[in-house]
Amino acid sequence: MSNYNDILEHLPYKSSFRFVDNILQLDEDGVTGEYTLREDAFFYEDHFIDNPITPGVIITEIMAQIGLVVLGIYLLKKKNHHSVQAPETFPLFSSTEIAFYKIVLPGEKVTVVSKKEYFRFGKLKCYVEMWNEKNELVAEGTFAGIVNDASDLKSNQW
Repeated sequence: MSNYNDILEHLPYKSSFRFVDNILQLDEDGVTGEYTLREDAFFYEDHFIDNPITPGVIITEIMAQIGLVVLGIYLLKKKNHHSVQAPETFPLFSSTEIAFYKIVLPGEKVTVVSKKEYFRFGKLKCYVEMWNEKNELVAEGTFAGIVNDASDLKSNQW
């Protein structure tokens, strides 16, 4: 795939909750992507009043979207022999052992680097780091999730 950013069209998020601007590197072993926090993002209004910082849950979501969902879509496309249309994905993820080291302010650009630990039976597990523009580690953790074709999941009774 020469243009990684075609994956962005297949992310299952609307613009107000899509936290991926650019994919810098993508292969079956990992992904590197960027996101710039919008100064007018809805979550800054009340977190915290007169001193906005990015909530940890948003940092976690950025890491999951780039580090797990983007990579999962890529791996599914590859499994489906680079079909023109990416499969409709329904990623479910859980994260464990996330450590936070730096705060992220409105307007900052962050880079997420994800390294695949394994992808089998629809389960993807990655070690994910987030870095700021000063090349300081913001957060790190392990993310795991089920990344399957949604049509397969919808047919199952949960």
